[in-house]
Amino acid sequence: MLKVEHVTKYYDDFLAVDDLSFEVKPGEIFGLLGVNGAGKTTTFRMIMGLIDANSGSITLDGKKIGYDVTDKIGFLTEERSLLTKMTVKEQCLFYGNLKGMDNETILARLDELLKRFEITEYKDKKIKELSKGNQQKIQFITAILNNPKLLILDEPFSGLDPFNVELFKKIIIEMSEKGSMIIFSSHRMEHVELFCKKLVILVKGKTVISGYLSDIKEKYRKKNILIKGDVDIDKIKQIDGVISIEKRATELEVKIKDMSVADDVFKVVSKGKNISKFEIVEPSLNEIFISKVGETYEK
Repeated sequence: MLKVEHVTKYYDDFLAVDDLSFEVKPGEIFGLLGVNGAGKTTTFRMIMGLIDANSGSITLDGKKIGYDVTDKIGFLTEERSLLTKMTVKEQCLFYGNLKGMDNETILARLDELLKRFEITEYKDKKIKELSKGNQQKIQFITAILNNPKLLILDEPFSGLDPFNVELFKKIIIEMSEKGSMIIFSSHRMEHVELFCKKLVILVKGKTVISGYLSDIKEKYRKKNILIKGDVDIDKIKQIDGVISIEKRATELEVKIKDMSVADDVFKVVSKGKNISKFEIVEPSLNEIFISKVGETYEK
């Protein structure tokens, strides 16, 4: 288990991370989210043992993270960290050796992953000769080459087309099913919702939301109603508790303050014509993120 307990980090007088705590258990995919400058990268660096916290502790399976423990960690950074003049094979040998792997094991694992990512022909190509998407595949391969116990993924789908996003997703889920602890960070909230049951959202280094996604949505209280058909929009707008109405291509999305408003909306909709849909849904994580982060900045 990864434990981050009451961690605080200053850069001189600047408070980058403020009393951060969370746990990631084997097999869990945990979301660490925030806008740029929220403290995510600093947190990743502390987990990796690259920088020290001013206070608090970070442990993996009860041990402080040092060089012996980092061999069990994989890290996919948002920025490209590949050595572009190396071939794919040379790059993976380099990273694998840093993780304490022998060459035979590295090359066997590399062949397995190149086949999985359908890029076996790039083994002896230089990194600089690859497309952005294929470079992202190689960067991901270097992060999981050592079958890490803890995998940190910072914007893993950057530069990928939808087909390859699905391929990455499948491998990430397989790794969690085999027991890897995964920390997932992305600005694409729909991707976070696909993976993460638990998450933390940081603003200026401080936790503003923490817990299970299902509980976070329940506490948010606000709901959305999706409607297809011909309805009196003006009458719906007049209902107390209706926050907004948004027209989509084929339906309306009505945002309401809580479930108590749904019956009043339904009474108006039931008088409409050609009604084929009336569905109450949870707000998206993107909606909650924008709302909570916005509230914090306004204080």
